[in-house]
Amino acid sequence: MKMSFHRLGKFVAAAVLLSAGAFVSVAYATHSWGSYHWARTANPFTLKLGDNVSTVWDKYLVTSSLDWSVSAELDTAVVAGMANPKTCRAVTGRVEVCNSKYGNNGWLGIASIWVSGSHITKATTKLNDTYFNTAKYNTPAWRQFVMCQEIGHTFGLDHQDEIFNNLNMGTCMDYTSDPDGTIAGQPDNQHPNVHDYEQLSLIYAHLDTVTTIASSLSGGSFGAAASEESTDEDTDNHSDWGQAKRHDQKGRASMYEKDLGNGKKLFTFVVWAN
Repeated sequence: MKMSFHRLGKFVAAAVLLSAGAFVSVAYATHSWGSYHWARTANPFTLKLGDNVSTVWDKYLVTSSLDWSVSAELDTAVVAGMANPKTCRAVTGRVEVCNSKYGNNGWLGIASIWVSGSHITKATTKLNDTYFNTAKYNTPAWRQFVMCQEIGHTFGLDHQDEIFNNLNMGTCMDYTSDPDGTIAGQPDNQHPNVHDYEQLSLIYAHLDTVTTIASSLSGGSFGAAASEESTDEDTDNHSDWGQAKRHDQKGRASMYEKDLGNGKKLFTFVVWAN
C-alpha cells in the first residue's frame, strides 16, 4: 500500500528517528541474524506484505509497512492476503501477515522465514489473539511493537537487544516490557530506529543475479530463481520449530532453526508473553 507522500515521508521519518536517537546511549549498528536476505537485482526493491489480518490489526500493519519503507533499499506494499489466517501458509516470494487465536502456547507473535542457501524465499508473521484479547496486551503499543518486530525479522534483521527491563532503545527490534515508554524519559519501542535502517543498508548493499521476490503485487511467483515447493511445517507448534539457537534474558528460546534439507532451512523468531 503506497501513498503519494511516501518518498517525502522517508526523509521526514529519518530526521525524526535521528533526533530520537539522542535518547539512546547504546545501540548495535550490526544486528542481522546471518547472511540471509531477499535476492533482488536492483535497489530499492518492493516486498509484498499479504494482509490476512482483521480490521483491528489493519492500522498496525499499514503503520509498520510505512515505517519499514523509510529504508533507502526496501519498500513494502500491503496487498491482498493469500492465506487462511488460522494456518497462515507461506506464499513464495512474499510475506503473509496473519492474526488468529492460536492458543495458550506462550507466544505473542512469531516470524517464520524460509531460506534457500543465503536467500529468503518466503515468510509469515503470526499474531496471537489468545493473548492480544487480554487486558495486558490489548493495547496499541503492544500490538504495534510486536507487528513491527516480527515483520522486521522477515527482512533479515535480528534484535538489537534481548533484555526486557533495561532502557528502551527506541526500536521495535529491542525487547521491552514497556513498549510505549511510559517510564519517564524512555523512548517508545513501536517503530524502527536509524540503526535498523543502517543494518538494512548493510544487508542489501550488494545485488543478486536472481530474485526471490514475487513479480506481481497480487501473485506469489517470482522471476529467475527456482520455485520453492510447498511445506507443511506446523509453525504454531514449538516442537516443529527445530533447534533453539538463541535465548532471551529469561532463558527462553528466541530463535529456532530447522534444517529442511538440500540447503533449505526454516527460522522461527518468537516474542513470548510474560
